[in-house]
Amino acid sequence: MVHWSVYLFIPLALMLVAGVLFLGLFNFASGGSPQRSQKLMQMRVLFQFLAIIIVMVTIFAMGR
Repeated sequence: MVHWSVYLFIPLALMLVAGVLFLGLFNFASGGSPQRSQKLMQMRVLFQFLAIIIVMVTIFAMGR
């Protein structure tokens, strides 16, 4: 059985991805710095990677 804390990490990771995505869209729409846009895109990719890893670990643990 999967520990209950794993179910908290998936929504947290998805909220981080969505939050950084919205920050990037807001920065783009307001004509913000291109360097900030680049940094936000890098953060989004990192958070998406972490979210995928968390989901895959959860699926693997549920299969046991």
